[in-house]
Amino acid sequence: MTKAPECWEASWKNNERAAKLADESGLEFLLPVARWHGYGGEIDAEGENFETLTWATGMLSVTEGIVVFGTVHVALVSPVFAAKQMVSADLAGKGRFGLNMVSGWNVGEHAMFGIGIRDHDERYAYTEEWLDIVEKLWVHDEPFNYRGRFFDLKGLESLPKPYGDSRPMLVSAGNSHVGRDFALRRADCVFMGIREIGSLEPEISKMKKIEPAPRLYFGCGNLISRPTQKEAHEYYHYLINEMGDWAAVDHALGIRKKGGASSSKLPTHTAERMLAAAGTYPIVGGYDEVVDEFRRMSEAGLDGIAIGLVHYIDDMPALRDEILPRMKHLGLRSD
Repeated sequence: MTKAPECWEASWKNNERAAKLADESGLEFLLPVARWHGYGGEIDAEGENFETLTWATGMLSVTEGIVVFGTVHVALVSPVFAAKQMVSADLAGKGRFGLNMVSGWNVGEHAMFGIGIRDHDERYAYTEEWLDIVEKLWVHDEPFNYRGRFFDLKGLESLPKPYGDSRPMLVSAGNSHVGRDFALRRADCVFMGIREIGSLEPEISKMKKIEPAPRLYFGCGNLISRPTQKEAHEYYHYLINEMGDWAAVDHALGIRKKGGASSSKLPTHTAERMLAAAGTYPIVGGYDEVVDEFRRMSEAGLDGIAIGLVHYIDDMPALRDEILPRMKHLGLRSD
């Protein structure tokens, strides 16, 4: 949430180019933020964006190896419609599509669809039924009915099926007890907020004791890196203290509190953390210092991290040529 002129412009052309660069650099996945309106302020952060399932299909069509996720606010999309749309993306990418499930927190976005937002715990109960329907549509060859607490559907069927007789990878982020419980039971990967690196190990160790546990634990962060620590912190000061859109931050924090998002109560959602990393973890430093942060995260139990960049095209070469080789040297990445 910065007014710096060099920041990302979310054109389709830029998205295609960034996706190709990420794919060529050997990154594992692209994970979109799904927004229906922005955060206001002077720049209306995240106000210009694409619907993520059609976006994912487009990005899959111009890449070869990288996984591309779609992010779905489940309350806003019929599971029958979404199931077929996601199979279309999965077939376009020959099995490289993944689903990021969001149970909802943005009251204003729900109002755009004429849908009231449920109580926090009920949102995950709804997501559970929604996912039951989607997964059944992906595997059942014969029509079936579904009746639950939230859905009463007749004659469900969907062809074709996902690519290679395997469903897309499922991920879910949750910081509340109910959100974590859902992710641990139903997702292949838990995305977790990083308060501080020191808090990761006990959190992950606790989750790994719960069965069935997902294969992967991922964090999220925004990367602001330059050759040296001094340069990185100077650039951070410029982006945040000199050019930060603080009006957008105030609006964003207000939306999260209004919707009862559990993350709104975390130290990750202070004003500065929100501005620098949209509520995720800011990774700020020289190339060596950044890689050391990743090392500490790995030792704490994280399997990976989704990172945002100031500009996904301009910043990709340094990530590819400076940071990834250092990570490989330390054993944090393999060929």
